[in-house]
Amino acid sequence: MTSPATDTPPAAETPRVDFRVDPGRYRHWRVSCDGPVATVAMDVDEQGGLVPGYELKLNSYDLGVDIELYDAVQRLRFEHPEVRTVVLTSGKDKIFCAGANIRMLAASPHPWKVNFCKFTNETRNGIEDATAHSGQTYLAALNGTASGGGYELALACDHIMLIDDRSSAVSLPELPLLGVLPGTGGLTRVVDKRHVRRDLADYFATRPEGIGGKKAVQWRLIDEAVPRARWDEVVAERSQQLAGRSSRPAGAAGVPLTPLDKTRTDDTITYQHVTASLDRARGVAGITISGPEADAPAGMAAVHDQGAAFWTLAMTRELDDLILDLRTNELEIGTWTFGAKGDPQRVLGYDRLLLDNGEDWLASEIVHYLKRTLKRLDVTSRSLLALIEPGSCFAGSLLELALAADRSFQLAGVFEDAPGAGPAAITVGPVNLGPLPMSNGLTRLQTRFLGDSDSLTAVEKRAGEPLEADEAEQLGLVTFAPDDIDWADEIRIATEERASFSPDALTGMEASYRFAGPETLETKIFGRLSAWQNWIFIRPNASGPNGALRKFGTGQRADFDRKRV
Repeated sequence: MTSPATDTPPAAETPRVDFRVDPGRYRHWRVSCDGPVATVAMDVDEQGGLVPGYELKLNSYDLGVDIELYDAVQRLRFEHPEVRTVVLTSGKDKIFCAGANIRMLAASPHPWKVNFCKFTNETRNGIEDATAHSGQTYLAALNGTASGGGYELALACDHIMLIDDRSSAVSLPELPLLGVLPGTGGLTRVVDKRHVRRDLADYFATRPEGIGGKKAVQWRLIDEAVPRARWDEVVAERSQQLAGRSSRPAGAAGVPLTPLDKTRTDDTITYQHVTASLDRARGVAGITISGPEADAPAGMAAVHDQGAAFWTLAMTRELDDLILDLRTNELEIGTWTFGAKGDPQRVLGYDRLLLDNGEDWLASEIVHYLKRTLKRLDVTSRSLLALIEPGSCFAGSLLELALAADRSFQLAGVFEDAPGAGPAAITVGPVNLGPLPMSNGLTRLQTRFLGDSDSLTAVEKRAGEPLEADEAEQLGLVTFAPDDIDWADEIRIATEERASFSPDALTGMEASYRFAGPETLETKIFGRLSAWQNWIFIRPNASGPNGALRKFGTGQRADFDRKRV
């Protein structure tokens, strides 16, 4: 939570958001590197809100603060291979972070809150992914109270230290104070990740002042409470200990994440390898990925030389930015169609280069970044259609777009007006068989054929073979295989039908179907974010004129509708 509001916040405007940022323009974070240890200090500019109408007091945050954090996490992975421990702390005295700014939440329209919570949690997941797969362990050094989203940020870290000064605490006060829930995984991480006992967690989440000191350690809410007199010494010791566990290369040169070349007009978004045409009348974004224009380099030395220009990394950065742009700024474009053009063998060659050099830190980072970007697509509340036409390169890593789609269409034969193009084909590659799991821990092929091991085995046996429409349909890799006569009508009917349905119901249906199989920490968080949190946020008990978000800080209690539903 943040500091009290003394009046009802004004309705906030929702500007077009640009997710491109660089350290030279950070307003809210200070990043410094000292050999194997990086320090990321939260020092929020109170007047630096993304939208007018609120002050970011007590290190409270909004979407703009989180955009900078996401950028910092990405840059540490790519630009600083020498970093093994990341210390997440506060640049302000006696306060770590007061969480999401309450005046911002109270004034924001519902879609803004949803996208804000989703992006924030994806960034938290990225921190956990860096610890698990990149050898960059995150240490939360809480030099003051961490409440709400501030504690949720700490929960994403592998090790949590809290200064023991008799006043600092950790808390999740959303339920008793605001009538909502910790929207970026707080409740789930407390019990599933920290293994806090359910009864203790229940008490903790209803205690606005939180818990600190030895009790917080005993309850597993933190890992250690450190006296103020020894704070700097113990943080330094723990940082070095965690760094000693990492296999990150000590002498490697990082890869600068150069600014994206992006052009945005009213109806197009264009990058070097990714384009999107926006048809607002139909509610459709037509997204096209261009495959590599040249064969993959001969080895990883050339990949390091190319840096951010290496096709897989460049394409993934562009796709990541486009997903965020469309998801945040184009709320009424509810259907995204995906096409891919180019040479499928070149795509497979780039995949093979990365997978054959998995021990190279940069190859590993690129694959994990592609994994995270595809996960972002999975949890995006838009209808996804893949259109596989002659000249497509849905192979290997780009086939994942078709496997992520809610429906896929592959043209049988060729278009009558382009008979020389050759039939459309898709190719399963090694990258589809393990390196790019979904949030449920399964590949998209395993999820597609859940409980049908014979079909999965049949597909795996055909890996490396270009599959035309009839074969792909028989194997269950595409939904429909219309011919040239029916193609345009099939696509038109599918997109018009999608536009006729309730967007709310579509979001629920798509989220339910996309994550078949086992539940994980991630699927629980996103499932609850899509259902409980969104529902609670929009209810009058939270957001109504007499709801807790509106009444917070006024000295008046919220007037709750007491019915349980």
